[in-house]
Amino acid sequence: MKITKIETFICHAYRTNWVFVKVLTDMGIHGVGEATLEMRELTVVAAVNELNRYLVGKDPHDIEAFWHDNYRDSYWRGGVVLMSALAAVDMALWDIKGKDMGVPVYQLLGGKVREKVPCYANGWFAPAKTPAEFAAKAKEAVSKGFKGLKWDPFGSAYMNISRQEFSGAMECVEAVVATVGSEVEIMIEGHGRFNIPTAIRIGRALEKFDITWFEEPIPPDNMEGLAEVRRQIKVPIAAGERLYTRWDFRNFLKLECADFIQPDVSHAGGISEIRKIAAMAECYHIPLCPHNPSGPVANAATLHIAASTPNFYLLETMMSDVPYRNDISTESICLDEGLMSINNKPGLGIDINEEVIKQYPYQPRNLRHYNGQLTDIRPENASDYFIK
Repeated sequence: MKITKIETFICHAYRTNWVFVKVLTDMGIHGVGEATLEMRELTVVAAVNELNRYLVGKDPHDIEAFWHDNYRDSYWRGGVVLMSALAAVDMALWDIKGKDMGVPVYQLLGGKVREKVPCYANGWFAPAKTPAEFAAKAKEAVSKGFKGLKWDPFGSAYMNISRQEFSGAMECVEAVVATVGSEVEIMIEGHGRFNIPTAIRIGRALEKFDITWFEEPIPPDNMEGLAEVRRQIKVPIAAGERLYTRWDFRNFLKLECADFIQPDVSHAGGISEIRKIAAMAECYHIPLCPHNPSGPVANAATLHIAASTPNFYLLETMMSDVPYRNDISTESICLDEGLMSINNKPGLGIDINEEVIKQYPYQPRNLRHYNGQLTDIRPENASDYFIK
C-alpha cells in the first residue's frame, strides 16, 4: 500500500475553523486527521500540504518513520504549526492502519484499560455574563449529566486584576458552586492570563471552593514561574495545552509545574506523541487530562488515547456545538451521565463529509479572551451533538 495524496479541508465552526486532513492510498483506504489551529488555520493547511512531497509513495503503515523523519527534516524543530500538521497526518495514518487491519486504533495501542471515558463540560456557559447567568447555565449542564464544569470567570483581565474584576470572578465561582453542589468537579480556567503575584492571589482565594484545578494561571512561556505558583498555592494546577513535544513536557515534568497535564492531540504531534508524553507523565504519577475543544476527528482520536492510556483521568468535552457538527462527519457520540462511549469501529471510527464541509467555508476569527467577548463561544442555535 502506498500513499497517493494528502487533502485538506477547512470548515467554519463559529469560534474557530476546523481543519481536517485526508490521506489517500492506492488501495482505496483513506484516513482522516484534524489539525485545527485557532486563528492560524490557513498557516497550518500550508504546512500540511508541504508534507505531500515527503509522503506520496510511502507506506502509510510506517507511522514512526513518518513522524521521526519529518520532525527531523523540518530542521526548525517544534512549534505549534509543524506539530499540528504532523498531528493531523499521524491521526490519519493510524486511521488507515486500523482500517487495513480491521481493528479500532485503541487495539493497536495495546487495547482498552477502560470501557467508558469520564468527561467534563466546557462551553456550557455561553453566553453568560453575570454570576446568576453562569449559575443558571451550570444547572442546565448538570441536568444533562455532566459531573464536571470548567470556565474562565475573569472577563477581559490581563496580567493584573482590579478589585472589581476580582470580586466579580469570585462571586461567579461562588454562585456556580452553590448551585451545583459538592458532587460536581469545578475547574477554573486562567487561559494563561495572569502574572505570578496575581495568579498566586487568585489561587489562594480559590482554595475555599475545593476546586479540582486552576488551569494555566500564567502564560505558558515561563515553566519556572508556573512551578513557583504551584508551590505558593494549595489548589491543584493543570496546564500543558500550549506545549507541543515530549521534550517540552520533559522539562515541564522535571520542574513539577502541574498536577495534571493537558496536551492536545491536534497540536502536540498526534496520537504517537501524546502516547509518549502520557508515558513520561506516568513515571511522575501525573494524570493525563487532554485539551479537547476542537472538532469531531480530534475528539475521536483523543477517545482512543483515553481508552488505552492507564494514567488518563478526565476528558474535556464541549457541551454543545454548531448545529451542523453531525452533518460534516459520521461522528456518533454517546454521552451518558458524564461518560463517553468509545467507538469500536475500525480505525478512528469516523469519516468526514466533504460536500457538507464545503457549505461552511473558512471565516477568519480573532482571539476573544481579552476583549470582553470571552463567553461568545457558541452561536445562538448551538445544539447538543451527542446521543444518550
